[in-house]
Amino acid sequence: MERQIVHCDLDTFFVSVERLLNSELIGKPVLVGGFSDRAVVASCSYEARRFGVHSAMPMRLARQLCPEGIIVRGDHDQYSRFSRIVTQIIEERTPVVEKASIDEHYLDITGMDKFFGSWKWARELRQRIIKETGLPISFGLSVNKTVSKIATGEAKPCNERKVDSGGEKPFLAPLSIRKIPMVGEKTYLQLRNMGISRIQTLQEMPPETMHRVLGANGVSIWRKANGVDEAPVLPYSEQKSMSKENTFERDTIDMTRLRRVIAGMVDELAFDLRSGKRVTGCITLKIRYSNFETFTRQLKIGYTSSEKILLEKAMQLFEKLYSRRMLIRLIGIKLSDLVGGAYQIDLFSDVEEELNLMQAMDGIRSRFGRDKVMRASVF
Repeated sequence: MERQIVHCDLDTFFVSVERLLNSELIGKPVLVGGFSDRAVVASCSYEARRFGVHSAMPMRLARQLCPEGIIVRGDHDQYSRFSRIVTQIIEERTPVVEKASIDEHYLDITGMDKFFGSWKWARELRQRIIKETGLPISFGLSVNKTVSKIATGEAKPCNERKVDSGGEKPFLAPLSIRKIPMVGEKTYLQLRNMGISRIQTLQEMPPETMHRVLGANGVSIWRKANGVDEAPVLPYSEQKSMSKENTFERDTIDMTRLRRVIAGMVDELAFDLRSGKRVTGCITLKIRYSNFETFTRQLKIGYTSSEKILLEKAMQLFEKLYSRRMLIRLIGIKLSDLVGGAYQIDLFSDVEEELNLMQAMDGIRSRFGRDKVMRASVF
């Protein structure tokens, strides 16, 4: 049976949510992010993009390019709330759903042609999401994830695109190599130095050449350029939560030590999230007293993998939960409501230095081990 894969992507998601909450932003250049010059742009409207603004750009540069841009602080909790609403609508009607990020889903609707017609079904689902949430959304339909994702990009803003079986190569051929999901900045420059700018050129190259230049990734890129992708749509269920616990050799009431332990656990969990390209939407803190009584408290949060935000939430939970003033035997942190995807860091409050520090620390840990570098607050 031929596969039918839908890729859905909420258009300029953060901006769209802000416009739902404040209609005065409609039609105006909007920058979502921090107000300081050292902050970065989390998202921007199409009106702002015409000035050359893009996400992850330093805010000071964005303001220079688009002086009339309206800066909005951004609200993690609101974005997560709307993301969950959209996911619920999709899951109510779809047999297999993979939530790829806070604003992106893959749907496997193979076999539905027999009953409804995949194209008609997908279009009706899109209209239902728009009607019930007010959010613009685009989708692509094809036989695999790669072509569907690229089709979504070509359909934007707020539209739909179908690529019929057998038409994958002709659809991809005239597009820029930047459209291929695996082609980042470094790979793009390597390919451009080889004189390759369009996907059609990759299609015409022998895969052995791509392997010599880029190794195994080169072959994967070549396959995607030819519209070949067998990756399944997988509901994110292999790990629903992650946790850390610390049982003290001697029960303690030392607040400095307890906060240091919490910071250390949060630091490790945040690194594990980013390493696995995941974010969390719920944090739970557990305390076990010296008399073995155990108490937990959890908090729904905006999807994040930033230790800065997670530590702030963990400390809030600790202050609310620790009321007995008894010696503590064990303390633990659990992160749940995990979602796979690229939304890695807090672009709303982190400044460039914080982002660079986080990336540098993650690089050192990945190469030499997680215990080779830690934040000073952990010691």
